[in-house]
Amino acid sequence: MIRNKVARAVKFAVFAVLFVTLFGYVVMRLWNWLMPVLFGWHGIGFWQAVGILVLSKILFGGFHGRPSRHRHWRGRMMERWEQMTPEEREKFRESMRGRCGSFGQPAAAPKA
Repeated sequence: MIRNKVARAVKFAVFAVLFVTLFGYVVMRLWNWLMPVLFGWHGIGFWQAVGILVLSKILFGGFHGRPSRHRHWRGRMMERWEQMTPEEREKFRESMRGRCGSFGQPAAAPKA
């Protein structure tokens, strides 16, 4: 049992190092290929590319490996919508129109 946990931890560490190495290299190559030509910026090194990956994770929350609690929101909302009466749906649409504009209605055709 302990050997299994150690083996899984080592396997995870190896894949994490491979991931960081591979994606750091890809980011570095793409940056050095595009940014100096397009914007006149300087090239970057490997560790700067890894820093960009970490920064993008912090700012944008990318690299999702497992489902987050936010992904279940749509399913819960659809379930609630199906249980609403037509009057409750219209009341909800009206409240959303006040917040988001023309919610639930087709876009108006442009006037000729």
